[in-house]
Amino acid sequence: MQKLALFRLHLIVFLWGFTAILGKLIHADAQILVFYRMLFAAICLFIYIRVFKKESIKVSKKIFFQLAAIGFAMALHWYCFFYSIKVSNVSIALSCLSLSTLFASVLEPVIFKRKIDISEVVMGVVIVSCILLIFKAEFQYKEGIMYGVFCAIFGTIFSVFNGKMFGKTSSGNIIFYEIFCGWFILMIIYLFSGQIFQMNEISYRDIALICLLASVFTAFPMLESVNLMKYISPFTLILTVNLEPVYGIILAFFIFGESEHMSSIFYIASGVMILAIIANGLLKAKNKKNLIKH
Repeated sequence: MQKLALFRLHLIVFLWGFTAILGKLIHADAQILVFYRMLFAAICLFIYIRVFKKESIKVSKKIFFQLAAIGFAMALHWYCFFYSIKVSNVSIALSCLSLSTLFASVLEPVIFKRKIDISEVVMGVVIVSCILLIFKAEFQYKEGIMYGVFCAIFGTIFSVFNGKMFGKTSSGNIIFYEIFCGWFILMIIYLFSGQIFQMNEISYRDIALICLLASVFTAFPMLESVNLMKYISPFTLILTVNLEPVYGIILAFFIFGESEHMSSIFYIASGVMILAIIANGLLKAKNKKNLIKH
C-alpha cells in the first residue's frame, strides 16, 4: 500500500509539473487561461462532491469568506505563474517557485506563532543567491523572473493560510470554494474593468486544453493529494512536491527544444536550490526523529 501511495504521489507531482507545459501550449493570455482554468476546475469539483460523493457543500459565512480570500491568492499565484511562462519560458517560471520555501520560512512562523528556524533562513539565503545568479545569467528574462517571484509570494500566502483551514470543513469543500471564489472574484474584477469581453477571445483548441488542465492537471491531483494524506506523512508530500520544477524543466527541455535551452549557470543554480530544499527537509526529519527518541 505504501509503494502504491508513493507512486500516486509522484504521479500527481508529475501532473503538476506538466501544468507549465500546458501553459506554454495554450495560446490564450494568462488572465484568460486562469479565468477558465478556475471555472472548469470548480465545475469538476462540484460534480465530484455533489454527484459522486453526495456530500454537502455548506460552510459558515466566516469560513466562506476566509476561503474566498485564500482563493484570490491562488488566482494571483496562477496568473503570475502563467504570465511568467508567456513572457519568458517554463524553466524560468518553475525555478522561481523555489523561492516559496524562503517566503514560507518567514510567513509560517508568524501565522502559526512559532520560532523562526535558522536552517530555513540559511537555506533562504542560498535560494536567493541562486535566483540572483539566474537573474544575472538570464537577464533577457527579467520580466519573467519578476512575475516568477510574485508567483512564489502568492503561492506561499495561499499554502500557509490554506494550512490553517484544514479541519474546519471537508477537504473537498476547501478546495472547491477556494477555486470557485477565486474565479468569481476574477469575474467581478473583469466585469468592472471591462475585460470580461476579452474572455471570448479564445479558440476551441485552447478551450479543450484548458478543460484538460482544469480536470486532469488541477482538480484530480488536488483531491488525490488530500486522499494520500491517509497513507503518507505531510513531510513526504512536501519533500516530493519539491520535485515539480525538476519534472517540469526536464519535460520542457525535451518538448520545446531550443526555446527552453538555458545557460549552464541556470541549471547549476536551479540544481543547488532544489538540493538545498531537499537537504533541509531531510535534516528536519532527522531532527524530529531525534526529538522523539529523547
